[in-house]
Amino acid sequence: MKKLLICLLLIAGMSWMAKAQVTPEWAKETAAQKEKRMAWWTHDRFGMFIHWGIYAVPARHEWVKNRERISDEDYQVYFDRFDPDLYNPKEWAAKAKAAGMKYVVVTTKHHDGFCLWDSKFTDFKVTNTPYKKDLIKPLVDAFRAEGIRIGFYYSLIDWHHPDFTFDRQHPNGPRDPAEQKAANAKRDMNKYRQYMKNQLTELLTDFGQIDELFLDFSYPGENGKGHEDWDAEELLKLIRKLQPQIIVDNRLDLNHTDWGWDFQTPEQFMPNEWVTIRGQRVPWETCQTFSGSWGYYRDEYTWKSVHQLVVMLIETVSKGGNLLLNVGPTARGVFDYRADERLEGIAGWMKYHDRSIYGCTQAPADFEVPQNCFLTYNPQTKRLYIHVLEWPFRSLNLPGYKGKFKYAQLLNDASEIRFRTATVSTGNTSETSGENDVILTLPVERPNTEVPVIELFLE
Repeated sequence: MKKLLICLLLIAGMSWMAKAQVTPEWAKETAAQKEKRMAWWTHDRFGMFIHWGIYAVPARHEWVKNRERISDEDYQVYFDRFDPDLYNPKEWAAKAKAAGMKYVVVTTKHHDGFCLWDSKFTDFKVTNTPYKKDLIKPLVDAFRAEGIRIGFYYSLIDWHHPDFTFDRQHPNGPRDPAEQKAANAKRDMNKYRQYMKNQLTELLTDFGQIDELFLDFSYPGENGKGHEDWDAEELLKLIRKLQPQIIVDNRLDLNHTDWGWDFQTPEQFMPNEWVTIRGQRVPWETCQTFSGSWGYYRDEYTWKSVHQLVVMLIETVSKGGNLLLNVGPTARGVFDYRADERLEGIAGWMKYHDRSIYGCTQAPADFEVPQNCFLTYNPQTKRLYIHVLEWPFRSLNLPGYKGKFKYAQLLNDASEIRFRTATVSTGNTSETSGENDVILTLPVERPNTEVPVIELFLE
């Protein structure tokens, strides 16, 4: 009997998986169509994430309500004090542009349920705070004016909504299973699902073309929430109807399908290689913070250096990915001085090296990565970029590069780098390179930049 039950469960599971892989008519597109839809994104490579909300007032992490199990009544204090009087999105957009960021993704609603726009479907929104004005419309206008594409983050989670059922993540619900079940009997997830659809309709209708949608996040399993709780397929169907060109992340818990997401989202870590799903390379975007927090955290001190951040961008592109780098503005509406310092540092590097990032991807396999370097490659211009992490003394060995390029230069000043084919070691010379290696003759003094880049014009 036990074996029969296991077999039936396996058959049911296989049947469900097969059904999940059937692409709905509204989601069908060819690989070429998807590539065209995502072409701007895979070209631009670098975006700004903005986590902002009333959690900037306590300034102790954007999950402060959850971490400290703050009640709705006590959390209301931050709502009543939120007044970002120094907010100037034109300044934000100018800083993003200078840093070379080509798109922005802003938190329209985070897990606490607070909305940064004047939604018709809730009172828990910025227009009811002392600030009294919509924050999203001026941001959209400011970034568009700088030629920066617009993305919205929208939390699937909502710890404020009265119909969002208590679960293992909820900060305010009972922990005892029986008590939680009794409390949830008074809540209706159907109403909450409709609330999400209503709000996403507003966001994807009232602000013009939205280029990326970052939905966050699913946590299926015991006392969690997954695609069934969100009615994920119908939610995505609505999104595609409202904005057919939009690019959507993978956090709807539809990874078992090929059509329920456009890109993968490794968070706060660097993949070892190009991200794959079922053995196939896929578009991916790593979201990272300047420090250990997404929202403004006054006393957070684990800030990454400019050098670390530049190397992070280079490494991401060298593995075929995008970098979404986060800023958490203060409760007065300005960037932390430490974020400004990092953005200025990145801007200084990008001014001279952005063509080793835009339009670039992982280098072809026949180009071996030199020691202490990362490679990026532009297939349109047929140029290879060698990002030198540790500046060597006078020469850099390129293994197996003989006959593969015709000219080399430093990217920061377009100064020529001479090169020669290596001679095979005979024991009487210090050169130990192979016969197909090329030796670049480098200046002794390291170029005055965070990460020097050598541009090779390929044959």
